[in-house]
Amino acid sequence: MELLIFLVIAVVVIGGVAWGKRHFSHEIDRAKRIRRANRRDT
Repeated sequence: MELLIFLVIAVVVIGGVAWGKRHFSHEIDRAKRIRRANRRDT
């Protein structure tokens, strides 16, 4: 039973990360570009 609970939690976490990357990859790339530009200025 513990293994089943662990597997369900693992699937939810992995699915959440995959969904987040798919939906927010544009925002993440923009944030990385902004951070790189700020680092170059200093």
